[in-house]
Amino acid sequence: MTTPANLKQQAHQLIDQLPDNATWEDVVYELALRRSIEKGLAQADAGLLVPVEDLLNSFGVPKSI
Repeated sequence: MTTPANLKQQAHQLIDQLPDNATWEDVVYELALRRSIEKGLAQADAGLLVPVEDLLNSFGVPKSI
């Protein structure tokens, strides 16, 4: 679990890695991306994965031979 101090430090690091001409949109995008990745990793750790075959089937992609 991320502590508030650790979260603040991680946010600083993320912002420090952005180019000098970064916009607020860049900041929001990078934060949202990181949050999405961390959420996905947590779901994977919890075993909440969807098999690739099921995902492809939901899009109507036929099983390969």
